[in-house]
Amino acid sequence: MMNGFSVDIFMDRGVRRSTIILAVLLMITGMVGILLPQLLTLVLSAFIGFLLLAAGILAGYLTWLSYSRNGLAWLKPFLLVVLGLLLIFRPIAGAATLGLLLIVYFLLDGFFSITFSLALRPLRGWGWTMFNGILSILLAVIFLVGWPFTAAWLVGLLVGISLIMDGVALLMLALSAEVP
Repeated sequence: MMNGFSVDIFMDRGVRRSTIILAVLLMITGMVGILLPQLLTLVLSAFIGFLLLAAGILAGYLTWLSYSRNGLAWLKPFLLVVLGLLLIFRPIAGAATLGLLLIVYFLLDGFFSITFSLALRPLRGWGWTMFNGILSILLAVIFLVGWPFTAAWLVGLLVGISLIMDGVALLMLALSAEVP
């Protein structure tokens, strides 16, 4: 209890077990990213490439059904397909782009985690969420300094570290939750 304000987290046994399992899976995935950072970078780049390719095909199908006579309507599907193919066939070049996106992600994740931790501050385990936020901002700054030269291995490494910390923070919150 702090300043007359108290927050408690309650989880039933099933939610707590699922939260712990998710936390452990995040930590394991993060460890793989740290041990094999270039592999994780290539997997992320290819995965995003396939998502963009699928979105381009779907957008092209919708354009064909409804706006096929409008040349500008084909611009979005064309760009999505080209970007998707570039990421699939040139994943290292895509890693530099992913690096920029991850810098933005880590900054936002850091600020949101810090804000969330301040809301949780009376709870046990809130410090882990604060640490996670500070680490995310630090990772963004480190990545920004070395970009684009270190993107091939740094994307996987930083995502791995972030996943481990997300898992640790989630695990600590789950373990500190009261189970009715």
